[in-house]
Amino acid sequence: MITTELKSHFLRLYQMAFSDDNFDVLEMQMLYKFAEERGVSVEQLNEILLNPSHNSSIPETLELRVEYLYDLAVMIWADNQVTEDEYITLKKYCRKFQFLDENINELADYLLECAKKNISKDEIIKQLK
Repeated sequence: MITTELKSHFLRLYQMAFSDDNFDVLEMQMLYKFAEERGVSVEQLNEILLNPSHNSSIPETLELRVEYLYDLAVMIWADNQVTEDEYITLKKYCRKFQFLDENINELADYLLECAKKNISKDEIIKQLK
């Protein structure tokens, strides 16, 4: 059973991929890679994307919030560029995940820099502790 939280995450990733009006094949591959990492089959992911529910939920733990935001940053870098629309969308999700307004630019920049350098999720979460 896939949680509402995880479904919401995949829908956010999908939305991020479309935010720059240039849905790249690398972004789609990244989406399926994230699904595979979390034990979600291609069929399950397709079902989530084709039948999005309106029950959006945010991750409960700080670690999961950062992990999900980092996935978004990695998705942004899939095509090796960051558009203004993607940057704005990432900051919107930082805000939605209840990070303080004064920290949002710094957090978004940090996550994008880590994604550009291909730093592991585990390393980022370790740095937060």
